[in-house]
Amino acid sequence: MNFLKLAESRFSVRSFSDQLVEQLKLDAILRAGQVAPTACNLQPQRILVLKDISALNKLKNCTPCHFNAPLAIITCCSREACWKRNKYDGKSSGEIDASIVTTHMMLEAADLGLGSTWVMYFDPDALRAEFNIPEDYEPVSILVMGYPDENAEPAPGHSEIKPLSETVSYNCF
Repeated sequence: MNFLKLAESRFSVRSFSDQLVEQLKLDAILRAGQVAPTACNLQPQRILVLKDISALNKLKNCTPCHFNAPLAIITCCSREACWKRNKYDGKSSGEIDASIVTTHMMLEAADLGLGSTWVMYFDPDALRAEFNIPEDYEPVSILVMGYPDENAEPAPGHSEIKPLSETVSYNCF
């Protein structure tokens, strides 16, 4: 699929069928995250795949935004493994790197005919407790996914896009 068509047609799916995601497709999604660019190629992402019922039920203790998806991917970043802009302000690349990884996986899922929703509305402490996430790992996103239900549709306002003139400047603001 043409990338721009893929990006334009993808929407957050909040209604999934019961069909399970095949391991081959999951492997391709994880590979897309693996090849995502990260600062200095340090690859600080740490991925947790939730695909069995008990793990998915535990996810429900961490967020109301699980949408009963048959698969969820939690993307964390290792605070120790990420690059830092030490010469200037010490900003860590971890959340940015994990976000790029999540985006790659989200778009690969769409290309494979799967729907997903990027979830940031979660209780990080509950996530840590439920899934034994090490203290050094910062949970950045949950990507819930699966085959869209036949009635899945974009949320109202999904296709409302601001004109480039409102979001892009050239040379200075």
